[in-house]
Amino acid sequence: MSFYKEIAIHPTATIYLWKIEEEFTALFRQVQLKDTSLARLESMKSESHQKGFLAVRMLLQYIGYTDFDLFYDEFGKPHLKDGKHISISHSSDFSAVLISDALMGIDLEILKDKIVTIAPRFMDINHLENLNHLDKIKKATVIWGIKESIFKIKNEKGISFPKHIFEKEFCLSDKKGLAQLKFNNVTEEYSFQFEFVDNYALVCAF
Repeated sequence: MSFYKEIAIHPTATIYLWKIEEEFTALFRQVQLKDTSLARLESMKSESHQKGFLAVRMLLQYIGYTDFDLFYDEFGKPHLKDGKHISISHSSDFSAVLISDALMGIDLEILKDKIVTIAPRFMDINHLENLNHLDKIKKATVIWGIKESIFKIKNEKGISFPKHIFEKEFCLSDKKGLAQLKFNNVTEEYSFQFEFVDNYALVCAF
């Protein structure tokens, strides 16, 4: 069992992390899957994605749910049958699940050099000025996570990370900040929190 960490980010919201150290077969034997989930698992070409998928189900079981309590709407957004809100993310060796009473979004991203190269495609690179290379990687990854988390909350086609989601200036030491979604002539305000776990950025927006 590789339950890694539980983070209470709010009195009514908790993040659960699973570090994927098991082989695929070991994970598969420990979870019960409904037919639609089994078909989805079998359609995945990458074993890494398969293991991330199964680790999410391991987290659900750890919390007290099963795969049968989870369903997806027509837009691919996850929901729980008991009405609590859920957001899911996995990256490389970690899977994360956020359970909350309010609508929130979570994103987990491994820190990679490449993020700095592609940063101009999704963010205002002025946010990276005067930072050393490692901090540029960290901040660009957090900003991607902010946008991804907000997108998961809103979940509407046509939302562009660079054109519609704008983070206000923040420092890595702040561990939190504010952002806006400007879409379809409506502006919505969001808060976000973040921290670093091993070599990953974990971001939550609400």
